[in-house]
Amino acid sequence: MKRELNARSLKKIAAMLLVLSLTLIQLSGCGKSDSEKELVHVTLNEVAHSIFYAPQYVAIENGYFEEEGIQIDLVNGAGADNVMTAVLSGEADIGFMGSEASIYVYNEGSGEKIVNFAQLTQRAGNFLVAREKEEDFTWENLKGKTVLAGRKGGMPQMVFEYILKKNHIDPGKDLTMVQNIDFGLTAEAFASGQGDYSVEFEPFAASLEKEGKGAVVASLGVDSGNVPYTAYSAKESYIAEHGEIIQKFTNALQKGMDYVGSHSPAEIAKVIQPQFAETDLDVLTTIVQRYHEQGTWNKDLVFEEESFKLLQDVLESGGELTKRVPYDELVNTEFAKNACEK
Repeated sequence: MKRELNARSLKKIAAMLLVLSLTLIQLSGCGKSDSEKELVHVTLNEVAHSIFYAPQYVAIENGYFEEEGIQIDLVNGAGADNVMTAVLSGEADIGFMGSEASIYVYNEGSGEKIVNFAQLTQRAGNFLVAREKEEDFTWENLKGKTVLAGRKGGMPQMVFEYILKKNHIDPGKDLTMVQNIDFGLTAEAFASGQGDYSVEFEPFAASLEKEGKGAVVASLGVDSGNVPYTAYSAKESYIAEHGEIIQKFTNALQKGMDYVGSHSPAEIAKVIQPQFAETDLDVLTTIVQRYHEQGTWNKDLVFEEESFKLLQDVLESGGELTKRVPYDELVNTEFAKNACEK
């Protein structure tokens, strides 16, 4: 009887162990693998949503940020002032804007430095549009003409004036600049007959060409040189506390740069099309090709000292720089260089 009881007890114990082992197997099956672990949310505030920033959208659409364990919460700041405010207040973790904004904050004596850790574009993204093709265009053609230009003090306008001065043209005397038209509306004004030339970003330049209302005759990006037009930056304290996140963020961007550097404009356009659903694929491809051909994107994200110097030259030329800032104060190349070596 005692033996029978022991046998029954053993059977019960064996049954309980079997159930327990099956439960553990099920629980382990529900566990998350490394690729399924919860992503770290990073708020990225961008100065504008533009095809000009194609590598960033490639990184988003191809899942490169997720591969690095990051979920990007993308916000359109609609202007560098708004982006900088969001970064300073902590509303955004990372800001994407012209690096001149960090120089302004530094020279104003702000309590904390905004440090640039990755440069995305190395050319200006706007183009000069004429009424019709000018095969032998020179900047001298603008003398005595009316140009729909950007707002005074804005980076697009300062780059334009910098180019004019390089070509011995006085912006205040040798031509008439119309600067009271809101950004994004100059193409419409030009199409309606206002001005002889217009300085346009994409997709407006390509749209004017497609509609037969204008022709691109010059690239401000080519003629201004390698200006660090847009860069990623964060508070110095955020970088110090979240260096691993900054590195993973930069790694994902580098993958986007690698893709753009190794694929055709048509392939790039197809990848980023979900970000620009309102733009026809053929127009999108034309725009990407134009940016690609002028060398808008470098092979890496390293913010070189020479580019920082040229940026300050442009700001000085535009009368917007109170004093020059040392490169090492506002640029950190560690993360971009690490991303290149991966």
